[in-house]
Amino acid sequence: MIPVKFNKLLFSNMGFVILLKGESDERTLPIFIGTVEAQSIALFISNVKIPRPLTHDLLKNVLGHLDCRVDRIEVCGLREGTFIARLILSCDGEEIEVDSRPSDAIALALRTSSPIFVDESVMDEAGRIFTELEAEISDGNHDEEKKSPLESLKQDLDKAVAEEQYEEAARIRDEIKRLENMHTEN
Repeated sequence: MIPVKFNKLLFSNMGFVILLKGESDERTLPIFIGTVEAQSIALFISNVKIPRPLTHDLLKNVLGHLDCRVDRIEVCGLREGTFIARLILSCDGEEIEVDSRPSDAIALALRTSSPIFVDESVMDEAGRIFTELEAEISDGNHDEEKKSPLESLKQDLDKAVAEEQYEEAARIRDEIKRLENMHTEN
């Protein structure tokens, strides 16, 4: 298993993507995730405080009340383009493995400060080494102030409108509204 760190949550023309960067491995694993999981992760990494727990916060709270802890999460397989993950929990001195989608496992790992690992075969198949330019873009161009996921989406919206990509702009606008509504509802 290769230890990785959550590097970034990005919005691309294909949807949301999480980048997991190897700690001692130069490869990065991109994983496309759903909107709900992206919103949960975006709210957490942006330090948005909400009055009621989201699903990942709820799971963390339930595990805590059951005296279970998340030892680590593992992205352990790739089948027909779908990543497979598992939670490794410790409950009453016993190790328990629970099947999970990578997005949910990563959202929980971020909330519990748990380590994330990627199987060597998964990294071999789907990991990639970013060129210097790609790395600079994914790291948020060192000359610019780091942006929240919401700010990045707004910037993407401005770009789509400027380039007259109105369908893409409408999709981005809807994602922004969902994130903002999620923040105001909670």
